[in-house]
Amino acid sequence: MVYTFARIDAALKMKIEDVYTQKRRTWVRLHEKGGKRHEMPCHHNLDAYLHVYIDSAGIGDNPKNALFPTAMGRTGKLSTRPMDQPNAYRMIARRALEAGIKSKIGNHSFRATGITEYLRNGGRREIAQQMANHESARTTGLYDRRDDEVSLDEVERIVI
Repeated sequence: MVYTFARIDAALKMKIEDVYTQKRRTWVRLHEKGGKRHEMPCHHNLDAYLHVYIDSAGIGDNPKNALFPTAMGRTGKLSTRPMDQPNAYRMIARRALEAGIKSKIGNHSFRATGITEYLRNGGRREIAQQMANHESARTTGLYDRRDDEVSLDEVERIVI
């Protein structure tokens, strides 16, 4: 979701076949709301992460398999059913806690982080809009967190 600005539902609907090679580059196919298909090339990190994940999870044998399947209880095995949004949220919260992240994060945090970092590194809002599959640039602007940061230096200007 960070590298594609994907909505959680679009990511969870992905199948193995939605990660494919085109012109020697890995691409992803997202199934967005309203039945729209959205295809885009993978960032090189996402490319590596996806291939390691698919191989280590052992889910690449059937192209129709869910890319993000549910776990079968606490067995350590994966089902063939796709994960749903509430379970994805709970998984992200658990992983964040395990990583020592104290801030509350959720599915949208990844989308906002991706868009913000893209813009912070010189990306254009119109292209971010296209990548996020937003109808309006205004919607893309809601995910731009560049102005949310107040630096410690600014806070220390308060002299009493």
